[in-house]
Amino acid sequence: MELIDVEGLRRRLPMRVAIDALEAAFGGELPPLPHRTHETTPDGSLFLMPAAGPQGVGVKLITLTEANRSEGFPFIQGVYVLFRSGTQEPEAVIDGAAMTGLRTGAVSGLATRLLARDDARRLVVFGSAAQARSHIEAIRAVRAIDDVVVVSPTPAHAEALAREVDGRTGTADDVREADVICTCTPSAVPLFDGAWLPEGVHVNAIGAYTPATRELDGVAMARGRVVVETRDVAMAEAGDLLLAIKDGAIGPADVEADLQETVRGKQVRRSPSDITIFKSVGMAFEDLVIARAAVGVSS
Repeated sequence: MELIDVEGLRRRLPMRVAIDALEAAFGGELPPLPHRTHETTPDGSLFLMPAAGPQGVGVKLITLTEANRSEGFPFIQGVYVLFRSGTQEPEAVIDGAAMTGLRTGAVSGLATRLLARDDARRLVVFGSAAQARSHIEAIRAVRAIDDVVVVSPTPAHAEALAREVDGRTGTADDVREADVICTCTPSAVPLFDGAWLPEGVHVNAIGAYTPATRELDGVAMARGRVVVETRDVAMAEAGDLLLAIKDGAIGPADVEADLQETVRGKQVRRSPSDITIFKSVGMAFEDLVIARAAVGVSS
């Protein structure tokens, strides 16, 4: 059984290859997709995310610990266990936080490949931790980004990430000039006024993962052509979508497409001025695809 740490996962699976693997998987038939299990613990949350398909069987166990942000420990920690097809013997154990960062960035990269304007150049990222870093890498893998703006309530963290990615720091007002926006935060309330979104922008909203949290307001959701991973998962967990529906800003029928339909060629962006929004909450199937791509063909 292989043990794959953060550096091992990066060596085995470059971001562009991870994006390609997800595109191929969403272009095929999706296996049954059980909802993840979420338990509240004394110190935060525990998520259990199982999946089974042609790639094998896998389960991710991750913890989310809010206090870790101020203590210098990772917010997300955990492991992913991949079992071989057929025999179901344990095949690999992969760092769960690294898996989550790579998978989430890759699925947003795939959505950006399919939905953003070809000439997108300016990226605005909300957040300054691992997910923000992963998303900058992913968007650069699919578009020729030459201006990265990092927005964070912690200036020192924003400045550190901006230096690392050869970008600059900014404020929420920078969305007015963005071509691509990625919201990668634990915020429970909208990060900016949806009226600020410029024509033609593409948004990846990935930070809110419960029905009661949102990074985008109803105005943003109403202005955008919305794509989700699957309608079933989105209607169960996507607070940005569910709260906009509750507010009356949109209805369930306003979801333009799911990711499988988009990969298979459904046209969501119909003009350069369209605003497109990809709302992701993460799915265990995506982790399984990434794990198999990292480990290689099951024998």
